[in-house]
Amino acid sequence: MSMNTVPERLAALRAAMKANGVDVYLIPVGDPHSSEYLPDHYTSLTYFSGFHGENSNFVVTPTESAVWADGRYFVQAEKEIAGTEIQLMRMGEPGVPTVEEYCGKVLPENGVLGLCGLTASCGLVRGVQKELDAKKGTIKTLNLEDELWTEGRPARPATPAWILPKEYAGFSPAEKLERLRGKLKELGCTAQLVGKLDNLAWLLNLRAMDIQCTPYAMSYCYVTPERAVLFINTARLGEEAAAELKANGVEIQEYDDVLKFLAAETEPQTVLADPASVNFAVYETLQNNAALTVKDEADPLLPMKGVKNEVELAHDREAHLRDAVAMVRFQKELEERLAAGEELTELTVDEILHKYRSAQDKFIVESFGTIAAYGGNAAMMHYHATEEDHAKLERKGFLLVDSGATYLDGTTDITRTYPLGELTEDEKLFYTWTLQCHIDIAKAVWLNYCDGHMLDTIAREPLWQHLINYRCGTGHSVSFVGNVHEGPHALNGRNTTVFQPGMIITDEPGVYEAGQVGIRIENELECYHKADNQYGTFLAFRPLTFVPIATSPVVPGVLTRDELDWLNAYHREVFEKLAPRLNEEERDWLAKKCAAIGA
Repeated sequence: MSMNTVPERLAALRAAMKANGVDVYLIPVGDPHSSEYLPDHYTSLTYFSGFHGENSNFVVTPTESAVWADGRYFVQAEKEIAGTEIQLMRMGEPGVPTVEEYCGKVLPENGVLGLCGLTASCGLVRGVQKELDAKKGTIKTLNLEDELWTEGRPARPATPAWILPKEYAGFSPAEKLERLRGKLKELGCTAQLVGKLDNLAWLLNLRAMDIQCTPYAMSYCYVTPERAVLFINTARLGEEAAAELKANGVEIQEYDDVLKFLAAETEPQTVLADPASVNFAVYETLQNNAALTVKDEADPLLPMKGVKNEVELAHDREAHLRDAVAMVRFQKELEERLAAGEELTELTVDEILHKYRSAQDKFIVESFGTIAAYGGNAAMMHYHATEEDHAKLERKGFLLVDSGATYLDGTTDITRTYPLGELTEDEKLFYTWTLQCHIDIAKAVWLNYCDGHMLDTIAREPLWQHLINYRCGTGHSVSFVGNVHEGPHALNGRNTTVFQPGMIITDEPGVYEAGQVGIRIENELECYHKADNQYGTFLAFRPLTFVPIATSPVVPGVLTRDELDWLNAYHREVFEKLAPRLNEEERDWLAKKCAAIGA
């Protein structure tokens, strides 16, 4: 039977469901490690439904099927499932059931819901089971995706794995394992199954290129007081990396043996498993082993890696300066080519950036796909220019560029909004208010009990004065030689993590007026200890990013004296730090960009 179209694939899936005694089948967007970005091997939802969105689920019954999409993907989802039987569930819209509610509704009495335990998170499965209880329904783990999707399926990634040297990481794997064991003891646990790739990368200083733009290796690690067992495709681990891991007390086993190993473990342990990130197959295996007691706790590695050590911070500062040199060269070339009347597009931006970043010492990869958005395109927060669909740059309005890179010694994320020519009064005002927001959080000082959602309001206040808001967070944490979206801290309306010295955060307020304009100004900041006095401990931010911020769009008289002082001092520092790394022509250019305003 041919399996080239969505209806054919659905028919094959239904036949397999029937053969396995399954009434409803659930396919989430996910891989075995709850990754934000998926390796192509794990895009089963797209294979069976045709929909390419993130944060989605697909449910199939013998007679109907439905896919869930969030607001970013409504239009795209409609296009992609057009002409099929699949129903679109617009998440968060009135009257639309959650995927859990829908599963409960369509399952027959005493029915069986099937799913692949490796790609479903424990949290999702629990939510579904709660809804199935009313029908006395059960969940059966089986992998119909692997059974049916065999032709043309991308292989599981197996890029060469290597160890980030201690001179960059600050601590060896052995030292980090000891710290984790101490933390587990405090939490009343003896062991942990680490499944999240970013936490595992930090714990063992392990890196690879398994996920686009993210230097991680598909693997698990089981840590007990005596042992640390890494499950990884051993063929990709060079002799040097394997020897170094062994020297740090890490045993190495095959990636596919993890479930077998956990099922056979006879050493009694209280195992910490974070239901938010451990997949259901692993969790179920731990739970079914009588020697193990499973304890649900948030992964302690996230807060450990969220606070950077002194070595990481020193390297990160240096990586940001090399990145800034690339950004300066990019902007200078862009302006010169536009002035010469050359025809440039959003795609050209990506090419110029890559040229200058990849020429920098210790460059590994872009830290995410560059967002270059001209004019109204910038109002779409997750806009990406493609060969088929991109804008030409004109000598008016704004160009928003959000980009970054990962180097051997740090990860960067920066946004600048460049005026390309004539601006409207509205564009100038929106830009100036966004800059006010950016500066207000950058120069904030607070007592050390403040958390992410308290600080977030400081950033929004200048826009709130004009009854404007942005529908995303003000900032996120960034990894060290890793993913751009980390945790546990963030600047948004929900984050309750208390800020500590050594935390890195982005400062990226914006204005997004649909179809008109999008403006964002983003630096990375590091939190530091400012002072102790009779009132307590005061903390503040200092910039990690040193790249000029356009001053020509600033409306005179809007920024306060304090805000102007901050901006001029920032630009003095940008010039001092970058000038020694540039040639004379570049220095002259930079001096103009860093000139003081509002004196």
